[in-house]
Order: sequence, then structure tokens, then C-alpha cells
Amino acid sequence: MNRAEIWDDFQSNPPQVLIVGGGINGIGTFRDLALNGVRVLLVEQADFCSGASAASSHMAHGGIRYLENGEFRLVREAVQERNRMIENAPHLVRPLPTVIPIFRVFSGLLNAPLKFLGWLEKPSERGALVIKIGLIIYDAFTRKQKTVPAHRLEGRNRSLEHFPGMNPSVRYTATYYDGSIISPERLALEVLLDGEAEGVHVQALNYASLTHVADGKVTVRDEMDGSEHHLTPQLIINAAGPWIDRVNGRMGLDTRYINGTKGSHLVLDHTELRQAIGDNEIFFENKDGRIVLVFPLQDKVLVGTSDLPVTDPDDARCTPQEETYFLEMLQRVFPNIRVDLSQVVFRFSGVRPLAFTQARNAGQITRDHHIQTDTLGGFPVLSLVGGKWTSFRAFSEQVTDRVLKALGLSRQKGTQDLPIGGGFGYPKKDELQNWQAGLSQESGISIQRVGILFQRYGTRARQVVEYINQGLDTPLTGLPAYSRREIEFLVKNEKVQHLDDLVIRRSLLAYLGGLELTKLKELALVTGSNLGWDETKRGTEVKRCLDILAEKHGVIIQPA
Repeated sequence: MNRAEIWDDFQSNPPQVLIVGGGINGIGTFRDLALNGVRVLLVEQADFCSGASAASSHMAHGGIRYLENGEFRLVREAVQERNRMIENAPHLVRPLPTVIPIFRVFSGLLNAPLKFLGWLEKPSERGALVIKIGLIIYDAFTRKQKTVPAHRLEGRNRSLEHFPGMNPSVRYTATYYDGSIISPERLALEVLLDGEAEGVHVQALNYASLTHVADGKVTVRDEMDGSEHHLTPQLIINAAGPWIDRVNGRMGLDTRYINGTKGSHLVLDHTELRQAIGDNEIFFENKDGRIVLVFPLQDKVLVGTSDLPVTDPDDARCTPQEETYFLEMLQRVFPNIRVDLSQVVFRFSGVRPLAFTQARNAGQITRDHHIQTDTLGGFPVLSLVGGKWTSFRAFSEQVTDRVLKALGLSRQKGTQDLPIGGGFGYPKKDELQNWQAGLSQESGISIQRVGILFQRYGTRARQVVEYINQGLDTPLTGLPAYSRREIEFLVKNEKVQHLDDLVIRRSLLAYLGGLELTKLKELALVTGSNLGWDETKRGTEVKRCLDILAEKHGVIIQPA
């Protein structure tokens, strides 16, 4: 169905559930409800996974540092969910060796008890002993699952053998395993598409905003054409993340559920640093206990993250002060590798939708999740507060169980072992080469090209290849690693409405740098040929994309 047909359908046959917010919590709940036969409409004011969920550190992790807060249930849940993500979405979530450089031995032993007593403003740097204890507990949570290896602790000599560029003052390195999310935006989108594939009883619309509620009717504005639509759901799920209180305000509810903190990141084009970290994440802290991570993102390096109070999520930007802090921290671990702002190719920043609290330190605000229930005009409003990327499936399951009970329904299907998108039918390691060779032979497309598509889309590469073979395909002039029909497939099948949807969220093109005006114009031409854009509209979309890249991500693209 097209957008007009979706609006007509849900106005004449109302949704049982209206989900407001297309981040990962809303999308995960959307899929779970779809699997269980609930009639659902999801609306997102911008593009899917363009808010808090897009500002992720690209990690599927249990949160080892939350042990210090005594949040054992949260860590246990997150570690188990990390393993499920690796197993259910192996094309986008992969085991990641994470290395902690350690410069002290006994420091930090009193962090946990002092936090418990409320006497700790800022934690001290963790030493080898407290990190070792934490990793033993961390490994114990996945003792029965063999998804990732156990941790190891190595002394200075072995550490410097593995990482010759590391600060020679290092006393130890601890290596444990979490997961890397190659593209959070793609992962969220594939969860969404899996939900929609369950049938016409579920639909999702980006660029659609809830404006107000009156007389039992919810008014939603389609941001693409300005039209307004009136819906009468039985239940509303507010999954707007850091905007939850603002959305509740539009509905006439006065709430204060969110106390978000800002996290910023840089993406660096730095060959020496990329070689220095190898395929490992380097996870370390300053003397004041603040955490910084250095993460491999294809041939680039992602550096983050901050944890700063913020009042308006729309104002979240990576500041010069944060940039300076990240670069200075890099010098502590890799003192002989020179990094400067000229090597930054992308910046991103977002607000974690954390629960409102009186905690004095942002790092002490829980990353746990819960549901707040209000009543509006006779129907319940469930606000999804808190959470983290790794736990989205478990949180969605809890929300779905609550909704099913409210609707008088019972669960029919679960998501614990359900593959995601290109993870369906994913070949085992020893079958991978045969899978790609078989698709190459069937399609006539080179095995090298099939390999690239498989790396991007997992087993959905088969759908991309089938579409490519239905017409004449040529590589893009400015981006020869992509082809015209591959871009067309994304536009037609992945709800692209604007050029920035494609450049920032359906691909890693913006993250990895190298965009030029001529490349954006070529992408706009291909995108527009499928969305009915004339020359004027193409120019508008290119300008919109340039403005977003410059204003939100610090990417200034010069004229050709």
C-alpha cells in the first residue's frame, strides 16, 4: 500500500495499537506485536532510527561498568541479549574483542560501596583488580552460552607485543568480548521490515507526527504533504525516546519521565590509528573515570562517547570541547599517534532516553528500562522509558506482553530465537563460500560483487541480486562500489523519502566520508527517478542533505 492507502485503511479500520516513535524500542515492539496478530500503525516524526537510536556507539554490550552500580539484573539481561543479537543478526552484529588498557592495580576498589552510600560524585580510575573481578562476574552471566570467548588478562610485555603503539606505561590489558553493530540504522530498519512482512494488519510510516488528541481521536500529520489524519486506537505506545515527555504533552499529559544525557562520537580517517587497534575495540577511561572507546568501523575509526546532561534533544551536537577531550584521551593510550580535527570525516550526537532521576553524576543514571502507564480519554498510554540498544528485544517483549494482556489476547509467537532480516538462513562459516558461489552462478553476477552485497545485506543480498537482474545495471560513476539498481532497490523497498535517508541511514556512505557534490547529485538522480522528483526537487533534496550533513554532522561538502 502507498501512504494514502495506509491512511485510508487505518482511518476506516482503526489500529488496535498506535506506536509513536520509530527508534529501536518502538520498532522492536512493532515487530513483536505484528508477529502476534495485533493491528498496529507506527508513526515516526522523522526517518526511522534517526534520533537516539542512530546515536549509538555501534556496540551490542552487556554494560560491564553497570556492575559497579549493582545492576546485576540489567547486565545479565543485556549479556544474554547481546548473544541473541550476534546469533539472530550475524550479518550486522559480530563478536568484538574489547581491550581495556589498565594503568593501575588497586584503584577503584571503593567505587561501588561509595556509590551505594551516595558519597561518590565521580568514580576513580579502575585498576587491574577491580576490572578482573568485574570480568569474572561478566563471563559468569554467559557461562551456558558459548557465543563469545571468556576474558583474559595480560601483562605489559604481552600487551605491547599485541599493541606496539600503546602507551608503554600500561600495566596490563584485559580483553573480553562484546558485539559490534555495523549499522544500527540498517538493523532497526530490517526489524521494521520483518514486522511489516507479517501482513497488511501492520504498517509503519516515517515523516508522520502526532500533533494532538481530542475527543478520543488522535491527530497525526503527514509531514510529506501536510495532510492530517484522525485515528481511534485502543492503546497508544509512546516510544519517542528523549521526546517522550514532549509527545505526552501534545496528548495533554503532564509527565517528567526522561532525564537524558548526550553522547557524541567522531569518525576518523586515520590509517595509523586504524592499524594500531586492529579489529579490536579499545575501551578505556580517564583518571576521572570517564569512559572513551575507540572502535573499528570498516576502514575508519569511531571514537566516543560523552555522557553529558542536556535539556533539549533537538540541540544535541558534538561540541568543540567534546572533540578536544576525545583527541586528548587518544593521546593517553596512543601517545605517538598524532590525531587532529582534519582527520574527522563525520560527527554524530544524540540523547539517551534515560529515566528521570536525582543522580548527581550522569554515569550513575540507570540504563535499565521500564513502562510508565497513563490514561487518556479512556485508553492507556504506555511510555517506554530508558533502555539500551542491546536490550531492545527483551524490552519489546515486556511491552508486547503488557499490550496483549490489555487487549485480552495471548502470545502466539516469540522473538528470542527469531532471525532478523539478512540473518534469515544465514550460512554457517564453512558454508559461506558455497552460498556466495551458488548465488553468483545462479545470477551471473561476479562472486566479488555478490560478496560485497552479502557483506552489506546478509542473505537479503539474494533479493538485491534478483532485482538487479530484472533490468540493465551499471556502477555509479562517482561511487562504483554501488550500482544504479542496487540504489533503486533500497529506494523502492526501504521506505526512502529523502536523499539523506539513503546517504545517512540506508548506507554508511556519510559515516565513511568521501562524499562530494557530484556524488550526491548522482544519488539524487537515481533516487528521484523512482520517487518522481523533477530537477527542482532533486536540487532541493541535495541542498537539504548538504544542510543536514553540515549542521548535524560537521561535514562540509565543497562545490565541485
